[in-house]
Amino acid sequence: GGLSPSPSFSAPSRARFQFRIQPSPHRPRAAASLIPRRLDSGARVDFFVSLCDVLLRDSSYSTGEQIFVAPWRWREMSFPYLGRRISRPLIVIMPSKNIIGMNCDHNRRSVAACLVQAVYVLERDRQLNRQSVEALAPPWWEFFHFELIRKLVDDADMSIFGAIFEFNPPSSKEASVENAPRFVIAFRGTITEKDTISRDLSLDLHLVQNGLHRTSRFTIAMQAVQNVASVFPGSTIWLAGHSLGAGMAILTGRNMVKKGALLESFLFNPPFVAAPIERIRDERVKHGFRIARSVITAGLTIAMKSKTEGNSQRSIAEDSFNILSSWTPYLFVNPGDHICSEYIGYFQHRKNMEDLGAGFIEKLATQNSIGDLFFKALGWESEPLHLLPSADLIVNVSPSPDFKYAHGISQWWQHELNLQCTKHRYS
Repeated sequence: GGLSPSPSFSAPSRARFQFRIQPSPHRPRAAASLIPRRLDSGARVDFFVSLCDVLLRDSSYSTGEQIFVAPWRWREMSFPYLGRRISRPLIVIMPSKNIIGMNCDHNRRSVAACLVQAVYVLERDRQLNRQSVEALAPPWWEFFHFELIRKLVDDADMSIFGAIFEFNPPSSKEASVENAPRFVIAFRGTITEKDTISRDLSLDLHLVQNGLHRTSRFTIAMQAVQNVASVFPGSTIWLAGHSLGAGMAILTGRNMVKKGALLESFLFNPPFVAAPIERIRDERVKHGFRIARSVITAGLTIAMKSKTEGNSQRSIAEDSFNILSSWTPYLFVNPGDHICSEYIGYFQHRKNMEDLGAGFIEKLATQNSIGDLFFKALGWESEPLHLLPSADLIVNVSPSPDFKYAHGISQWWQHELNLQCTKHRYS
């Protein structure tokens, strides 16, 4: 059920918690009375000790915050008696219902991230055959008053790679209704499990080769987005994705812009296919590398322009880039994640080049990449996803313990993040 902790600290190393046990708003039948029925007294003590341990390890919890514990997982967990090692229960942290409003940037980010997480859990539910009350995915959308209206299934491995959610609040008077989307289409990233790893890694390779648009998964995703937009014209639609799923969201969002639809997009840890120059610590060396890359890219672009003079392909590419400048997705990146951190330097370098009076060079370079020019020189159809004219860049500069956390989706629904936000507009 839902547990509301009220911590009061009597010493730096000790804390007291008071719990009010109540039925879950997500699963009304999974009432709090299940606790004594499924756990004997010793196991119940261990459960709450374990829960307190989880709360103490994370300082982001606050008094009165709602904590959702999945009771159907208790029978799968072992709760050894006090004095022995305590296993953690499965605990999903949800914000309190009275603060869920779509006017707040944090809440919008959290909702989008949780719906992406829902797709990850949907696929794991499928792999582990968790059905009905044993399924762990529904709380991730039910809490925010969303309904799952369609799963997006890959035709190659039958995995769930995306989902379409519809917002269905109990009352139109609730604060959460204002500025809320009608639909959210979310895409997961790579899952390194045997059922999905082969297909997901092949798609990662297509992404690196700027060929994700040639895959059947993209075709399914694009058709789904187009169908929602055409059947419900004028409705607010969000796109959301993480890692590989962010690449899928970028690609669908770009194509919808070309069709005249600007979809609000939340891109978590989006891949940037380029050398990780942002990892270089020496700022002068880093800046030198970026200038050299811009000059080389601009030079190759001019050379290919002269070679294809009279061909409209290059002018079409330039027009496409200009059209995309009206679309402003939200990019959520972490400096500790080398997969996406290059976005930080990509946008900052634009400004630096303009300050140096070399804006013309950077204008050519920012529309192309060396890899993209190489593929096109070989006659391959290439569409680099990371070349974005405009974006709101949100950087999580909070300390990251490791790469797994820096690249993970869970950081983006946390309350206390140190975020640096910059707006970048192409002109």
